[in-house]
Amino acid sequence: MYLFIINSRSGGGAGLRTWHTVQALLEARTVPYEALFTRSADSAEGQVLQALARREDWRAAIVIGGDGTIHSVLGALRRRGVPLGVIPAGSGNDTARGFSIPLAPEAALDTALQERCLEADLLSAAGRLTLTAVASGFDAQVAVNVNGSRYKRLCNAIGAGRLAYIIGILHTLITFKPCRVSVTCDGKEQSFDQAWLVSVCNLPSYGGGLLICPQAEPGDGLLDVCVVHGVSRVQLLRLFPTVVKGRHTKLPYVTMLRGRSVAVRFAQPRHAIGDGEALGTAPLSVRCEPGALRVLSPLAAAAEAGTAGSCHASG
Repeated sequence: MYLFIINSRSGGGAGLRTWHTVQALLEARTVPYEALFTRSADSAEGQVLQALARREDWRAAIVIGGDGTIHSVLGALRRRGVPLGVIPAGSGNDTARGFSIPLAPEAALDTALQERCLEADLLSAAGRLTLTAVASGFDAQVAVNVNGSRYKRLCNAIGAGRLAYIIGILHTLITFKPCRVSVTCDGKEQSFDQAWLVSVCNLPSYGGGLLICPQAEPGDGLLDVCVVHGVSRVQLLRLFPTVVKGRHTKLPYVTMLRGRSVAVRFAQPRHAIGDGEALGTAPLSVRCEPGALRVLSPLAAAAEAGTAGSCHASG
């Protein structure tokens, strides 16, 4: 039995449209399933825990929504040991990108039903679990601005989720002021003046495909960190086209770090987000939790022996 977790409002209504497509495919293939429509991000974990507790034979929990919907149920899936499947229907869909899950609904469903499982790390910060990245500073402020904007809804309506983040970057660039930050990675502290952002990544991209940490791997037990510092507004604006291709990492005002735990302390209050969802304000500590989640992914077929294979819920 598969549990489908649907956020009908994700992606400006794409969640509901995608579910209708998937439901027709499930009925045509006579696949056993239950559907759970989440009421809100705050109540989603409780809803999923109650659903998973009703039976022991769940093969997977498949989320139809965006990265924020996935974020809201990570605790429940980890607690119950149920693998995560993803049928992307959000604005950014970086979880799908990070695990090579197709963006087309039928292809994504096929991936989930193949039940090839990859062990993935989770990030623990501010008492929450995160799958893609924990970001603080400029990029977190971009997410806050985008999530509260009218242009996000408009971009979702025309199927251009990434455009909303580009508009958000320009919007935030006008008002954001960089400040000093201290970053402690595996006990080694470094300070940076005029820091714009600190991103702690588990997957290569966020913000709709921005490759902020292109070398990040979800199952290596390590956090990849990107610090952007000592750069003017004009230089920062020029930086973003290079982030799309992941070519920014060698620039003199970009510092890349890697470790198992990271502490970030800005000289001034800064927003922090995980999977695009608010985590409060820095300072914050981020810890890697290796192999804490199993994800249905095409990458499993190419994974090393012992880390992937057919997977079922542990109950």
